Amino acid sequence: MSETYLAFMIGLLGSLHCIGMCGPLAFAVPSLQQGAGWLLLDKTMYQAGRIVSYCVLGIIIGFIGNQLWMAGMQQGLSILSGCLILVAALSRIFKLAASKSTKYNMLLKPFNKLFGYALKHKANHLIIGMINGLLPCGFVYLALAGAVNRPTVMDAVGYMFFFGLGTAPLMLIAAVTTGLTGAAVRNRVNKVIPYMMLCLGIWFILRGLDLNIPYLSPALHSGAAVCK
Repeated sequence: MSETYLAFMIGLLGSLHCIGMCGPLAFAVPSLQQGAGWLLLDKTMYQAGRIVSYCVLGIIIGFIGNQLWMAGMQQGLSILSGCLILVAALSRIFKLAASKSTKYNMLLKPFNKLFGYALKHKANHLIIGMINGLLPCGFVYLALAGAVNRPTVMDAVGYMFFFGLGTAPLMLIAAVTTGLTGAAVRNRVNKVIPYMMLCLGIWFILRGLDLNIPYLSPALHSGAAVCK
């Protein structure tokens, strides 16, 4: 329960960041039918599409994590995930990241083509939302770092589902009302995000250390995990 709650909270808190990054795309996709009811349905389907993609990513990362659990590497995996999150957090806090706009634009190029094709052929909001869910995103990577530490494929899928569910409410309200928060609010949230990542990275490391501290660093039992 605590893991799914964590995934939901990561999605909910991160959705303010999402509104600024990919929100404009969700706002720009036109509804093919007139009326408030159709608008709400289309934007809901858009959010559902993103969650579907997150679950697909959960299947992939869950299979990888399951193999590592079966090999008895869950503690090392948790510590490694925590260290990677700490590096990402510290690079944002101290502004150590090098300019990556060119590389990021290259990653976005195939997605832009897919979006253009989907919009040209008037694809429904579910399909466009699924494409959006596959966009390169730091918060999705953060969620995947948590999902890969789950013992079974279904656990990883559930983790990504609750992450997506957490992002949906504010994204849906913003899409329907065309802009829920201003730039000032999003900037404040973006400043807090690295510190959230810092706490999450420390938690993953402590959990991997197997200190037998309830909730913070529970004992991890070795042994093969059954892939569901």
